[in-house]
Amino acid sequence: MRAPDFCLPYIDREQYYQLSDQRGKIVVLTFWASWCPDCSNDLPIKERLYQSIDQTKMSFITINVVGRERDPNEGIRYYQKFLSQPTLVDQGIDVYRKYNCLGVPTTVIIDQKGYIIKQFTDKAKPLDIMETIGELI
Repeated sequence: MRAPDFCLPYIDREQYYQLSDQRGKIVVLTFWASWCPDCSNDLPIKERLYQSIDQTKMSFITINVVGRERDPNEGIRYYQKFLSQPTLVDQGIDVYRKYNCLGVPTTVIIDQKGYIIKQFTDKAKPLDIMETIGELI
């Protein structure tokens, strides 16, 4: 299935990210909310991966699902404290719904041609996600 295209604002600047601009790269999307304990376990692992990857071949993008936040500012504070990877802000739960997410975190692996290879729920093991990425590299 082709990954639904979207254009969302970055959490920390007045610019927008367009998924279709990433063709040719593997994209790892992670949908998250600041209050989520599973996200607090998952995002540090993805942060370490992000810091060690070749960014010309792969993009790690997190999407704060504002529609799942108690207070939208909590997502901003979480980002500022824990993340350096590019982070976007969903329009409520719009993109979250386009990807048929059932909870947070949800991780979506998109190949270089823009197709969803695999989608992981909050029960995913980090090793399973890394193995899927490894198969694409």
